Amino acid sequence: MELKELLEQLQKAFAEFRRANDERLKQLETRGVADPTTVDTVEKLNARMTELEKQIKAKEGELARLEALEKLANRPGGVSGDSEKDHIIEEHRKAFGQFMRRGEERGLGELQEKALNITTGSDGGYAVPEVIDRAILSLVAEVSPMRQIVNVQTVSTSDYKKLVNTRGTTVGWVGEATARTATDASSLQEVTPFMGEIYALPFATQQMLDDVFFDAEAWVEDEVATAIAQAEGAAVIDGSGTNRPKGINQYTFATTGDSSRTFGQLQKVQTGVAGGFKTASKTVSENDDLIDLIYSLKSQHRQGARFVMNSLTTAAVRKWKDQEGRPVWQPQAAAGQPALLNGFPVTNAEDMPDIANEAIPIWFGNFKRGYTLVDRIGTRILRDPFTNKPYVGFYITKRVGGFVADSEAIKGLATEAAGS
Repeated sequence: MELKELLEQLQKAFAEFRRANDERLKQLETRGVADPTTVDTVEKLNARMTELEKQIKAKEGELARLEALEKLANRPGGVSGDSEKDHIIEEHRKAFGQFMRRGEERGLGELQEKALNITTGSDGGYAVPEVIDRAILSLVAEVSPMRQIVNVQTVSTSDYKKLVNTRGTTVGWVGEATARTATDASSLQEVTPFMGEIYALPFATQQMLDDVFFDAEAWVEDEVATAIAQAEGAAVIDGSGTNRPKGINQYTFATTGDSSRTFGQLQKVQTGVAGGFKTASKTVSENDDLIDLIYSLKSQHRQGARFVMNSLTTAAVRKWKDQEGRPVWQPQAAAGQPALLNGFPVTNAEDMPDIANEAIPIWFGNFKRGYTLVDRIGTRILRDPFTNKPYVGFYITKRVGGFVADSEAIKGLATEAAGS
């Protein structure tokens, strides 16, 4: 199905969902209970929209991958100049192709050092040529919802550090001849990424590799992109920080505001309800929790802010209305545009927690400011034709790190514990 048709079906499903949900809310208000048939219609349409959203994202990702691969195919070696450096990069790519297909390593180490300015790894593996590595990262960015919204830094070593200004500087007012006294200075905090190594171990037959029509480079790109995207997405959300990035949910959340919270802690806004949100009434809306969350973020961070939640949570908030009776959620209207919640973009990340007792199922913030993902340059491949004959294994590794860089830029909406 074409992307345009999927978007049209999403808009149609939303219109039907809105009518059915309005009827459900009317029945609740007049009778105190909604008709089971109406509830069933709402849930089916809700599930239909979730499925359409997944198909749209898959289609957008597929088109982006094809575009990236097409660009690579149309640029031999990924370079267009005639400089000596361009020729070295092209020779490196060709030599790497022979290594992939036949295991030939002659001259590859020297070409790698010239092209990438790195030496051969002690484990015998080789770094992927720059053009292929960039294609892999491009595909990962399209597949991974979290990589799309956080700040990504590429480094050549694993000792990357970031200085964060905790904004402690104060000022004073004086007259023209008034003596100036010292003011408090800002303090700088050093934060470092929690590094780890992602690996993939796909297998191909030698017959596949010998086939002139088999695109070994594209195969590696696709295999690695999928593996990295899945691992990264989970790690940015809930990574332990041990041999992997530290996820946002692994940081301490406190109810205190920015002016008094300990550096490195994130703020949570409590719903006041065990395992859920406020109950709608004539004076209260479930959306009140989201409004509180939005305005807990400083105005400078709201520029570029978005919500992050999983599909089940999205299905819940689709039913909500504001105090004027308007839906707070709007579906994606065009390719490349996200759904909107209270006017802010929504990112669906399936590794986010479900709505439950004492959970944080919704984040809101400026993730470009709040979280940094660190890419260590160079995806490395070790070719293994011996362990699992007749298959050839490719042990592919990449160093990735991640950390919260600005703990004021991300907030969480937290439910209460059972019995609260």
